Amino acid sequence: MSRTAPSAPEPIWLPDPAEAADSRLARFTDFVAARTGTAHADYRSLHAWSVEDLPGFWSAVGDFFALRTTGAWDRVVDDTPMPGTRWFSGARLNYAEHALRSGEPDDVALISADESGATAYLTWGELRSRVGALAGWLRRQGVTAGDRVVGYLPNSAHTVLAFLACASIGAIWSACGQDYGAEGAAGRFGQLEPVVLFAADGYRWNGKEHDRRAETAALREALPSVRVTVEVPVLGLSPAGYGDAGTVDWADALAEPADCVFEQLPFDAPLWVLFSSGTTGTPKGIVHGHGGVLFDHHKLLGLHLDLGPGDRFLWYTTPNWMMWNMIVSGLLMGAAPVLYDGSPAHPGPGRLWELAAAHRVTVLGVSPGYLQGSAKAGLEPGRDLDLSALRVLGCTGAPLPASSYHWVRDHVGPRVQVASTSGGTDIVSGFAGGAPTVPVWPGEMSAPLLGVALEAFDRDGRPVTGEVGELVVTRPMPSMPLRFWNDPDGTRYREAYFGAYPGVWRHGDWMTRTAHGSVIVSGRSDATLNRHGVRLGSADVYAVVDELPGIRESLVIGAELPDGDYWMPLFVVLEPGRALDDGLRDTIRAAIRTHASPRHVPDTVIEVPALPHTRTGKKLEVPVKRLLQGAAIDKVAGREAVDDFSALEYFTRFARA
Repeated sequence: MSRTAPSAPEPIWLPDPAEAADSRLARFTDFVAARTGTAHADYRSLHAWSVEDLPGFWSAVGDFFALRTTGAWDRVVDDTPMPGTRWFSGARLNYAEHALRSGEPDDVALISADESGATAYLTWGELRSRVGALAGWLRRQGVTAGDRVVGYLPNSAHTVLAFLACASIGAIWSACGQDYGAEGAAGRFGQLEPVVLFAADGYRWNGKEHDRRAETAALREALPSVRVTVEVPVLGLSPAGYGDAGTVDWADALAEPADCVFEQLPFDAPLWVLFSSGTTGTPKGIVHGHGGVLFDHHKLLGLHLDLGPGDRFLWYTTPNWMMWNMIVSGLLMGAAPVLYDGSPAHPGPGRLWELAAAHRVTVLGVSPGYLQGSAKAGLEPGRDLDLSALRVLGCTGAPLPASSYHWVRDHVGPRVQVASTSGGTDIVSGFAGGAPTVPVWPGEMSAPLLGVALEAFDRDGRPVTGEVGELVVTRPMPSMPLRFWNDPDGTRYREAYFGAYPGVWRHGDWMTRTAHGSVIVSGRSDATLNRHGVRLGSADVYAVVDELPGIRESLVIGAELPDGDYWMPLFVVLEPGRALDDGLRDTIRAAIRTHASPRHVPDTVIEVPALPHTRTGKKLEVPVKRLLQGAAIDKVAGREAVDDFSALEYFTRFARA
């Protein structure tokens, strides 16, 4: 790679010495020193040990958090190269047992809020009781370990209860939100051949109630393996009754009390199946295991986010996205997840800040777009709301520009730590992010996460520092997928992550390891802007353009054309009342030339009415590029994978013109 990283900026946030010394990460560091006889003076030393001694590190995580295993195991990790590495062979455990073991019976365990303004609280006693009752009902339906149970549900307490009940008996869970139509949900669930379907009557979004009973009926018809459907009354609509195989009301499924009984499962027993976005074909079912998730989420939430009993944990998400799984794992730490079902901008752009204040949230997670939207709306959450409980602001989904770090400091609070994180559905965890003992630099992730052997590879497969390279992981992680669903010989799995560098995980992002230990992610490597041999991540362009007044958002692609030319257009969506005139075009070009790269000034700037995204908010750069190169729309993305398919269709018409 020829583009080098900028010189180190000054940190925008430094750990408070007393708070850092009292963090779980500091206590874990002392715990490691006591058991190994080697002290670690700083995070970089601890991280180096964590990837050099994988058995020592992961066994320390298990012992520090007192994770419960049964059965006999003599090796933490075997010597099989990735993929295929086995962890804690012989150990048996259960994710749900750990999720439900904390908390006094009358303490709040789960908070649910929605657009209607209603808020519901579940105590730890109620949570355990209802999970036990629902698990008992599932057992009476004949559901056993390995069976699949699916949820067509919004982000509500019902979804958490159904998942935990399944996990407690060893059934495999999968869910998607009801913004998917029946066809899109069936394209995922149909692969699993589920035996039980949980389906809500509808959901709320942007001030409207959406009745999904007809879609549920169509979904039920598309899933012949389903023996019974549980109707979940989110909107309070009349029961529908789905098919001759049987329909049960949610209240009836919970009617018979039962204690929680946790099946002791192999470490690599499947816990859930998450699905890829489906923008490059049929969504891939990604299978994760009880043990890998349990260990990794304790590390990420307990050590890096410092979550624990008494904390409130809100991350804006839906069941379509792995962050839903992550926020449920807040229960592992004894923290109370705050579930929000609705638009983050209804009834106004400050909705998430208001929820954080109302519920005394300590760790809040949002998207880069939400922070940029808050800034453009002129919000002053630190001034207008009581955010005194907030100590960590997580951010993921796309690279976070440096300007957003400054906005958080100036308009949310100078002691709020920005924990920008890079990870993914693939590992249902993170590669790089924050830590309570590490500074924060604007535009950067503070450090690789513990246990993650993260490197940037140049084009020859050599690790580089201070240069942009491919994001790779050179040693196994327990949360890497067990397999893809319906991939019996592992071919698709190997091709997805290990085709470029045998035995090394290639994630598909551009990344820089800085000299001061931080990580900069520059966007997807398959959407790289490669002009005249000089490569630039699209995120570098967005960090400049999306901050400009009048620009709502932008999308840039670099398309290789049949005649050998390279065309690099920039598409922009404007704020209402703005026009794309020569003056604004000149402003955009000058900003890119000055603040991103003079070699990546777009060939043309084009206004479009909207941009297409995945349902988790990622811009569809590669599908747009392929459309402009002449591909048919049905070859680049499935309708159900896109938040606004008409926005993608626009680019088909544009390409023809």
